Amino acid sequence: MATYRTLDGLDVAGKRVFLRVDLNVPMKDGRVTDATRIDRAAPTVTELADKGARVIVASHYGRPKGKPNAEMSLSPLVGPLSRATGRPVTFAADCVGPAAQSVVGAMKDGDVALLENLRFHAGEESNDAAFAGQLAALADIYVDDAFSAAHRAHASIEGIARHLPAHAGRLMQAELEALVRALEDPKRPVAAVVGGSKVSTKLDLLGNLVGRVDVLAIGGGMANTFLFAQGVEVGSSLAERDLADTAREISEKAEAKGCEILLAIDGVVADTLAPGVKTTLVDINAVPADKMILDVGPKTVEAIAARLSDCKTLVWNGPLGAFETAPFDDGTNALAKAVADLTDRGELLSVAGGGDTVAALAHAGVLERFSYVSTAGGAFLEWMEGKELPGVAVLRAD
Repeated sequence: MATYRTLDGLDVAGKRVFLRVDLNVPMKDGRVTDATRIDRAAPTVTELADKGARVIVASHYGRPKGKPNAEMSLSPLVGPLSRATGRPVTFAADCVGPAAQSVVGAMKDGDVALLENLRFHAGEESNDAAFAGQLAALADIYVDDAFSAAHRAHASIEGIARHLPAHAGRLMQAELEALVRALEDPKRPVAAVVGGSKVSTKLDLLGNLVGRVDVLAIGGGMANTFLFAQGVEVGSSLAERDLADTAREISEKAEAKGCEILLAIDGVVADTLAPGVKTTLVDINAVPADKMILDVGPKTVEAIAARLSDCKTLVWNGPLGAFETAPFDDGTNALAKAVADLTDRGELLSVAGGGDTVAALAHAGVLERFSYVSTAGGAFLEWMEGKELPGVAVLRAD
């Protein structure tokens, strides 16, 4: 099992620490509308500052395409970051060069400074060695607390670690520990719930999971492709019928690996996806030709929940139905609450992640009741696919 360098035992007093975080937060008219990522970054900033470090906070924001763009400046984040950390925050109008050097040079132990958007320089996304060297020249130690960007081989993620000692911040550490417990060194049996609209977007994920988990529950539109591959008539449902052979190959691999695949045994169907539309609950083998499956039925939820009650670890990515439109959120809501109950009782380690997943669990009111919920999106998905993340590889202690 991999181990990672963290802040434990790291002497940062009097040192300049380049802290890479993810402050790519929603803003409207120059004001932050959701400070979740700022709040999650704050503990590492505070810990480093309390230990006497000169904390140089760096982040990307949006897609300025390597050029300065006033609408994507990080300057509006100075106030929110200061409030979240309880410390004054100075701002550097650039992330390299004289502006950054001047601000960093004036810092004292315990000070916090925020650099301008890293992506105002093309060298960030191209992982330009010279640009990475300029970033590294600002600091003595590199700390990465941005797991959400760990799948990007960018200068502030991978390149800078070639120049400075690299350590995981507390948020990165929590993410890595949760993912290691879920997939690298899990308590078994291990289950996964995977949903979403298309199999084609999660082929790597499914291919990796069937070799790692004992139970795989597939929901959402992608489940229709698997049902179709088994000869089930799915009516007018969303299904990638051209991937039927692929679905069968995944099922065969799962069987060979001893992984049990769970699919819907009943479903909620309708003419169209719209609020207030008339719905019908049907056996999965009795879907009308002119109807589409938009959610799993209660028998399916009961069957999956019963199987999960025998498991020790769960990884969840993707909803079971079209949860954004009621009443097609019922299946996801019910299973999410069942998982939360198992977690509350200490019977299940539940780790979830991905944009739609976070939204679905929040909608179900159980976001805080899972063992760990990652907001990382792409990085979480690539980890589940078994890929090596550049931003994680540079933190390995072994």
